[in-house]
Amino acid sequence: MEAAELSFDIIIADVDETNPEGMHGSLVPEYLAKKKAAAIEERVHDAIIIAADTVVLLDDEILGKPTDEADAINILSKLSGRKHEVVTGVCMQQGDKQICFSTTTEVYFRTLTLDQIKHYVAAYKPYDKAGAYAIQEWIGMIGIEKINGDYYNVMGLPIGEVVQILNRDFQN
Repeated sequence: MEAAELSFDIIIADVDETNPEGMHGSLVPEYLAKKKAAAIEERVHDAIIIAADTVVLLDDEILGKPTDEADAINILSKLSGRKHEVVTGVCMQQGDKQICFSTTTEVYFRTLTLDQIKHYVAAYKPYDKAGAYAIQEWIGMIGIEKINGDYYNVMGLPIGEVVQILNRDFQN
């Protein structure tokens, strides 16, 4: 958001990130973004809230944040040579106005060697990253063959779409 020249404050929404039983993985990010926005709305009044959540889906399975080194290696090994989807749910609200949406980007990984995966995990420690990677880091440069969709969505926020909605729907 800094690069888009937007001023903002970060407020952490402490919410239970458990999704309802049986909810399809592609619906989870928007569901969680709504929960985060609601939690923030209780603390901030009249401000524009932008809440987001991102998941990585491989064959409709959510690949969350790795718990440790072995889990990160396992997740990246699953993604190697495969296409997956990154889905970000965004909920924007101010007072009674609320606009929520999801953006999906297809990401195609090249086949990675175990040494490449181990190097990335050891050097970058992607334990706070859904799918155990960040596209803007080394693994993205050497490992991603192509994407279909919004690059910034893979980073965690489809900023172009957010700015369009801000300009169109949240101008005072």
